[in-house]
Amino acid sequence: MVEETAMAKKSSPQLAVLKSYLGMDDTKQRFVDILGKNANAYMATIVNIMANSSALTKCDAASVMNSALIGATLDLPIDPNLGFAAIVPYGDKAQFQMQYKGFIQLAIRTGQYESMNVSEVYEDEIKEYNPITGEIIFNDFSETTMRQSGSDIGIVGYYAWFKLVTGFMKPLYMTIAQLEKHGKKYSQTYKKGYGNWVDQKDAMMRKTVIKLLISKWGIMSVQIQKALTFDQSIVKDNNGELEAEYIDNEPQTHEPVNTITVGESNEQAE
Repeated sequence: MVEETAMAKKSSPQLAVLKSYLGMDDTKQRFVDILGKNANAYMATIVNIMANSSALTKCDAASVMNSALIGATLDLPIDPNLGFAAIVPYGDKAQFQMQYKGFIQLAIRTGQYESMNVSEVYEDEIKEYNPITGEIIFNDFSETTMRQSGSDIGIVGYYAWFKLVTGFMKPLYMTIAQLEKHGKKYSQTYKKGYGNWVDQKDAMMRKTVIKLLISKWGIMSVQIQKALTFDQSIVKDNNGELEAEYIDNEPQTHEPVNTITVGESNEQAE
Protein backbone atom coordinates (compact mmCIF):
# COMPACT_ATOMS: atom_id res chain seq x y z
CA MET A 1 0.00 0.00 0.00
CA VAL A 2 2.85 2.41 0.83
CA GLU A 3 4.54 1.65 -2.50
CA GLU A 4 1.23 2.07 -4.35
CA THR A 5 0.66 5.48 -2.76
CA ALA A 6 4.22 6.58 -3.51
CA MET A 7 3.79 5.60 -7.16
CA ALA A 8 0.48 7.46 -7.29
CA LYS A 9 2.18 10.63 -6.03
CA LYS A 10 4.80 10.41 -8.79
CA SER A 11 2.47 9.49 -11.64
CA SER A 12 -0.75 11.38 -10.94
CA PRO A 13 -1.42 14.18 -13.45
CA GLN A 14 -4.51 15.21 -11.46
CA LEU A 15 -2.44 15.76 -8.32
CA ALA A 16 -0.24 18.12 -10.32
CA VAL A 17 -3.35 19.90 -11.60
CA LEU A 18 -4.66 20.28 -8.05
CA LYS A 19 -1.39 21.82 -6.91
CA SER A 20 -1.56 24.18 -9.89
CA TYR A 21 -5.12 25.22 -8.96
CA LEU A 22 -4.15 25.86 -5.36
CA GLY A 23 -1.18 27.93 -6.49
CA MET A 24 -3.39 30.39 -8.36
CA ASP A 25 -3.95 33.75 -6.68
CA ASP A 26 -7.73 33.68 -7.11
CA THR A 27 -7.96 30.20 -5.60
CA LYS A 28 -5.83 31.22 -2.63
CA GLN A 29 -8.06 34.25 -2.14
CA ARG A 30 -11.18 32.06 -2.08
CA PHE A 31 -9.78 30.03 0.79
CA VAL A 32 -8.49 33.12 2.59
CA ASP A 33 -11.92 34.75 2.32
CA ILE A 34 -13.44 31.66 3.94
CA LEU A 35 -10.78 30.56 6.43
CA GLY A 36 -8.60 33.59 7.03
CA LYS A 37 -5.21 32.72 8.51
CA ASN A 38 -6.02 29.01 8.44
CA ALA A 39 -6.27 28.92 4.64
CA ASN A 40 -2.71 27.75 3.92
CA ALA A 41 -2.92 24.85 6.35
CA TYR A 42 -6.27 23.78 4.91
CA MET A 43 -4.95 23.85 1.35
CA ALA A 44 -1.93 21.76 2.41
CA THR A 45 -4.33 19.23 3.89
CA ILE A 46 -6.17 18.96 0.55
CA VAL A 47 -2.94 18.05 -1.23
CA ASN A 48 -1.99 15.50 1.43
CA ILE A 49 -5.39 13.83 1.35
CA MET A 50 -5.29 13.45 -2.43
CA ALA A 51 -1.65 12.37 -2.48
CA ASN A 52 -2.24 9.65 0.11
CA SER A 53 -5.18 8.07 -1.69
CA SER A 54 -4.46 6.13 -4.86
CA ALA A 55 -8.17 6.36 -5.74
CA LEU A 56 -8.35 10.14 -5.28
CA THR A 57 -5.24 10.70 -7.41
CA LYS A 58 -7.30 9.36 -10.33
CA CYS A 59 -10.13 11.82 -9.69
CA ASP A 60 -10.70 15.10 -11.49
CA ALA A 61 -8.71 17.72 -9.58
CA ALA A 62 -11.46 20.34 -9.85
CA SER A 63 -13.95 18.02 -8.13
CA VAL A 64 -11.46 17.47 -5.31
CA MET A 65 -10.88 21.19 -4.85
CA ASN A 66 -14.58 22.05 -5.02
CA SER A 67 -15.38 19.40 -2.41
CA ALA A 68 -12.70 20.92 -0.21
CA LEU A 69 -14.25 24.37 -0.68
CA ILE A 70 -17.51 23.03 0.74
CA GLY A 71 -15.65 21.65 3.75
CA ALA A 72 -13.94 25.00 4.19
CA THR A 73 -17.21 26.92 3.92
CA LEU A 74 -18.66 24.70 6.64
CA ASP A 75 -15.44 25.13 8.65
CA LEU A 76 -15.05 21.36 8.99
CA PRO A 77 -11.77 19.43 8.72
CA ILE A 78 -11.71 17.10 5.71
CA ASP A 79 -9.32 14.54 7.17
CA PRO A 80 -11.53 11.40 7.08
CA ASN A 81 -9.83 10.02 10.18
CA LEU A 82 -11.32 12.85 12.26
CA GLY A 83 -14.91 11.90 11.36
CA PHE A 84 -16.26 15.35 10.42
CA ALA A 85 -16.16 15.43 6.61
CA ALA A 86 -14.32 13.71 3.80
CA ILE A 87 -13.54 13.82 0.11
CA VAL A 88 -14.53 10.46 -1.33
CA PRO A 89 -13.67 9.06 -4.79
CA TYR A 90 -16.52 8.00 -7.07
CA GLY A 91 -15.16 6.84 -10.39
CA ASP A 92 -13.16 9.70 -11.86
CA LYS A 93 -14.86 12.33 -9.71
CA ALA A 94 -14.63 13.24 -6.04
CA GLN A 95 -17.66 13.60 -3.76
CA PHE A 96 -18.01 15.76 -0.69
CA GLN A 97 -19.27 13.63 2.15
CA MET A 98 -20.40 14.63 5.61
CA GLN A 99 -19.57 12.32 8.52
CA TYR A 100 -21.63 11.97 11.66
CA LYS A 101 -19.37 14.11 13.85
CA GLY A 102 -19.74 16.88 11.28
CA PHE A 103 -23.51 17.00 11.69
CA ILE A 104 -23.13 17.04 15.47
CA GLN A 105 -20.56 19.85 15.24
CA LEU A 106 -22.81 21.99 13.04
CA ALA A 107 -25.74 21.43 15.40
CA ILE A 108 -23.66 22.46 18.42
CA ARG A 109 -22.68 25.70 16.69
CA THR A 110 -26.30 26.83 16.51
CA GLY A 111 -26.35 27.21 20.30
CA GLN A 112 -29.81 25.62 20.27
CA TYR A 113 -28.78 22.08 21.28
CA GLU A 114 -28.02 21.29 24.91
CA SER A 115 -26.80 17.76 24.18
CA MET A 116 -26.76 15.12 21.44
CA ASN A 117 -25.45 11.61 20.84
CA VAL A 118 -25.66 8.60 18.54
CA SER A 119 -24.83 4.99 19.41
CA GLU A 120 -25.20 1.42 18.28
CA VAL A 121 -27.80 -0.62 20.17
CA TYR A 122 -27.33 -4.26 21.17
CA GLU A 123 -30.06 -6.87 21.30
CA ASP A 124 -29.89 -7.35 25.07
CA GLU A 125 -30.29 -3.59 25.70
CA ILE A 126 -33.80 -3.19 24.31
CA LYS A 127 -36.70 -3.90 26.61
CA GLU A 128 -39.46 -2.50 24.44
CA TYR A 129 -39.69 -0.62 21.14
CA ASN A 130 -42.83 0.90 19.66
CA PRO A 131 -42.32 1.54 15.90
CA ILE A 132 -45.50 3.63 15.75
CA THR A 133 -44.62 6.17 18.42
CA GLY A 134 -40.86 5.76 18.09
CA GLU A 135 -40.56 5.19 21.84
CA ILE A 136 -37.88 2.83 23.06
CA ILE A 137 -37.35 1.52 26.60
CA PHE A 138 -33.91 0.21 27.51
CA ASN A 139 -32.98 -2.50 29.97
CA ASP A 140 -30.76 -1.78 32.96
CA PHE A 141 -27.34 -1.47 31.32
CA SER A 142 -25.66 -2.93 34.39
CA GLU A 143 -27.36 -6.19 33.51
CA THR A 144 -26.39 -6.29 29.83
CA THR A 145 -23.23 -7.90 28.47
CA MET A 146 -23.09 -7.64 24.68
CA ARG A 147 -21.68 -4.11 24.57
CA GLN A 148 -18.91 -4.99 27.01
CA SER A 149 -17.72 -7.74 24.67
CA GLY A 150 -16.52 -5.14 22.18
CA SER A 151 -17.91 -7.17 19.30
CA ASP A 152 -20.37 -5.98 16.68
CA ILE A 153 -22.25 -9.26 17.05
CA GLY A 154 -25.65 -8.51 18.54
CA ILE A 155 -26.02 -4.96 17.18
CA VAL A 156 -29.66 -4.63 16.12
CA GLY A 157 -29.92 -0.91 15.40
CA TYR A 158 -28.73 2.63 16.01
CA TYR A 159 -30.17 5.28 18.32
CA ALA A 160 -29.69 9.03 18.11
CA TRP A 161 -31.18 11.78 20.25
CA PHE A 162 -30.89 15.45 20.95
CA LYS A 163 -32.11 17.83 23.63
CA LEU A 164 -32.64 21.51 22.85
CA VAL A 165 -31.91 24.30 25.29
CA THR A 166 -35.69 24.77 25.45
CA GLY A 167 -36.01 21.29 26.98
CA PHE A 168 -37.48 19.66 23.87
CA MET A 169 -36.00 16.19 23.35
CA LYS A 170 -36.32 13.94 20.32
CA PRO A 171 -34.92 10.42 19.80
CA LEU A 172 -34.72 8.30 16.65
CA TYR A 173 -34.14 4.56 16.59
CA MET A 174 -33.57 2.64 13.36
CA THR A 175 -33.08 -1.09 13.01
CA ILE A 176 -30.26 -2.53 10.93
CA ALA A 177 -32.82 -3.60 8.32
CA GLN A 178 -34.22 -0.05 8.09
CA LEU A 179 -30.74 1.43 7.75
CA GLU A 180 -29.71 -1.04 5.06
CA LYS A 181 -32.91 -0.32 3.13
CA HIS A 182 -32.14 3.40 3.39
CA GLY A 183 -28.55 2.87 2.24
CA LYS A 184 -29.57 0.87 -0.81
CA LYS A 185 -32.17 3.47 -1.74
CA TYR A 186 -29.74 6.38 -1.66
CA SER A 187 -26.47 4.74 -2.73
CA GLN A 188 -25.96 3.01 -6.05
CA THR A 189 -22.57 1.69 -4.93
CA TYR A 190 -24.15 -0.05 -1.93
CA LYS A 191 -26.63 -1.75 -4.25
CA LYS A 192 -23.64 -3.07 -6.18
CA GLY A 193 -21.89 -4.28 -3.03
CA TYR A 194 -19.07 -1.79 -2.54
CA GLY A 195 -18.37 1.72 -1.28
CA ASN A 196 -18.55 3.34 2.15
CA TRP A 197 -21.73 1.51 3.11
CA VAL A 198 -19.71 -1.68 2.84
CA ASP A 199 -16.26 -0.52 4.00
CA GLN A 200 -17.43 1.84 6.79
CA LYS A 201 -20.86 0.53 7.64
CA ASP A 202 -20.83 1.57 11.31
CA ALA A 203 -19.91 5.17 10.47
CA MET A 204 -22.50 5.35 7.68
CA MET A 205 -25.26 4.02 9.94
CA ARG A 206 -24.39 6.48 12.70
CA LYS A 207 -24.38 9.29 10.18
CA THR A 208 -27.72 8.25 8.68
CA VAL A 209 -29.54 8.22 12.02
CA ILE A 210 -28.17 11.56 13.22
CA LYS A 211 -28.68 13.15 9.79
CA LEU A 212 -32.31 12.06 9.56
CA LEU A 213 -32.99 13.10 13.15
CA ILE A 214 -31.64 16.62 12.64
CA SER A 215 -33.19 17.11 9.19
CA LYS A 216 -36.65 15.99 10.29
CA TRP A 217 -36.86 17.26 13.85
CA GLY A 218 -33.97 19.57 14.61
CA ILE A 219 -33.32 23.28 14.33
CA MET A 220 -31.35 23.74 11.13
CA SER A 221 -28.93 26.60 10.60
CA VAL A 222 -27.88 27.73 7.13
CA GLN A 223 -24.72 25.64 7.56
CA ILE A 224 -26.71 22.48 8.34
CA GLN A 225 -28.89 23.06 5.29
CA LYS A 226 -25.77 23.44 3.17
CA ALA A 227 -24.32 20.25 4.59
CA LEU A 228 -27.53 18.39 3.74
CA THR A 229 -27.50 19.81 0.22
CA PHE A 230 -23.93 18.92 -0.64
CA ASP A 231 -23.58 15.65 1.28
CA GLN A 232 -22.65 12.81 -1.09
CA SER A 233 -22.62 15.07 -4.13
CA ILE A 234 -20.09 15.96 -6.77
CA VAL A 235 -19.50 19.68 -6.37
CA LYS A 236 -19.38 21.80 -9.50
CA ASP A 237 -18.33 25.42 -9.86
CA ASN A 238 -20.81 27.33 -12.03
CA ASN A 239 -19.38 30.81 -12.45
CA GLY A 240 -18.56 31.22 -8.78
CA GLU A 241 -21.53 29.22 -7.47
CA LEU A 242 -20.91 25.79 -6.00
CA GLU A 243 -23.66 23.39 -7.07
CA ALA A 244 -24.42 19.83 -6.04
CA GLU A 245 -24.72 17.04 -8.61
CA TYR A 246 -25.94 13.66 -7.38
CA ILE A 247 -24.53 10.67 -9.26
CA ASP A 248 -24.18 7.86 -6.71
CA ASN A 249 -27.40 8.75 -4.93
CA GLU A 250 -30.61 10.69 -5.26
CA PRO A 251 -31.03 13.76 -3.04
CA GLN A 252 -32.71 13.01 0.26
CA THR A 253 -35.86 14.71 1.47
CA HIS A 254 -35.16 18.09 3.04
CA GLU A 255 -35.40 21.72 2.02
CA PRO A 256 -31.81 22.65 1.24
CA VAL A 257 -30.04 25.81 0.29
CA ASN A 258 -29.17 25.01 -3.32
CA THR A 259 -25.98 27.00 -3.85
CA ILE A 260 -23.12 28.58 -1.98
CA THR A 261 -21.37 31.68 -3.22
CA VAL A 262 -17.68 30.89 -3.33
CA GLY A 263 -15.82 33.04 -0.87
CA GLU A 264 -18.67 33.17 1.63
CA SER A 265 -17.12 33.59 5.06
CA ASN A 266 -17.90 31.40 8.03
CA GLU A 267 -19.40 34.40 9.77
CA GLN A 268 -21.84 34.82 6.89
CA ALA A 269 -22.59 31.09 6.86
CA GLU A 270 -23.72 31.18 10.45
